Amino acid sequence: MKAFFSEIRAAVFATLILTVVCCGLYPLVVFGFGQALFHDKANGSLIIDQNGTVRGSKLLAQGFSDPKYFHPRPSAAGNGYDAANSGASNLGPTSQKLRDAIKDRVAAYRTENSLSETEPVPADAVTASGSGLDPHISLHNAELQTARVAKARGLSEDKVRELISQNTDGRDLGFLGEPGVNVLELNLALDQIR
Repeated sequence: MKAFFSEIRAAVFATLILTVVCCGLYPLVVFGFGQALFHDKANGSLIIDQNGTVRGSKLLAQGFSDPKYFHPRPSAAGNGYDAANSGASNLGPTSQKLRDAIKDRVAAYRTENSLSETEPVPADAVTASGSGLDPHISLHNAELQTARVAKARGLSEDKVRELISQNTDGRDLGFLGEPGVNVLELNLALDQIR
């Protein structure tokens, strides 16, 4: 019986030590390193305006439908751009529902951007990303929206293109993927002008 209580005491002591280390010290060390070395990323890559108001995150899309704004990719997350319900639609390429949705989105995109019936529409303008919250659109998608945004804001297309260039993220590591335009940052930059 003495050996049994000795084993129990050792198990309880080991559990307490591991609880303190794994549930207390380790999280504090990781939190400290994150705050010291990667403060912006550890706190959600928040976009804060000059008044100190949080306007969103560089990592999450927001819905914009007004003609004076660039529009993000469609979202399948919850009720649209719902960060608490991120996810894809799970509709496959043989889904009639997906084909109908894309057909409707193509028609709407061409109409709102005054494109001809034969003008190709970028895939990212009519399909949702895997998370439904991708904050970027392609350069081609941004270019096709430029005339609409410039007209709605009374700006020159060259000025809008300059802002697109300023809010374009390059390829990862300089060679992976394609450059992308962060829609929220671009729209906030447009609001700074007018």
